[in-house]
Amino acid sequence: MEMLSQTWPWYVAGPLIGLVVPLLLVVGGKVFGVSANLRHMCAALPAPDRLKPAFLRYDWKGSGLWNLVFVLGVAVGGFLAVTLLGTPDVGASISEATRTDLLALGLTDLSGMVPSEIFSWGALASPAALLMVVGGGFLVGFGARYAGGCTSGHAISGLADLQLPSLVAVLGFFAGGLLVTFVLLPLILG
Repeated sequence: MEMLSQTWPWYVAGPLIGLVVPLLLVVGGKVFGVSANLRHMCAALPAPDRLKPAFLRYDWKGSGLWNLVFVLGVAVGGFLAVTLLGTPDVGASISEATRTDLLALGLTDLSGMVPSEIFSWGALASPAALLMVVGGGFLVGFGARYAGGCTSGHAISGLADLQLPSLVAVLGFFAGGLLVTFVLLPLILG
């Protein structure tokens, strides 16, 4: 049980993630990604088709049921990992370099994985946190839809399938992440 509570090294976890792509393609002709699940969940809502927009009128059971089950498995697996395999006396930690950078931005409560000054219900009252959480969430959702998939879908499946649009999307994700980290975040928090 001791080994199961430790994080897996990159040379074990990486190839396991990499094996998911060919397994999905070979077994069912499926592509890895989770951003389409919101559409599948909305299409599955029990409402007459005349009340649904055309975007949600499709056979979600045929094209999305497997993906909904996959996401449910990810959630159940995460729950089991935390409750059964987690070590309560070992908290989540961030690197010292990240800790130093966050302190320089004025964030002081670094006891968990995310600063509570930004990611808590009370913090949503501040304009900066509201902009980052709500605005950022909207931009991530819009970006995933506009790019035709999420970072996982493009970076894992699209690149493995040598798709040029996925390469462009992944480059855009990284450029956007660098822009936000080094330009926008200091402006918002400064």
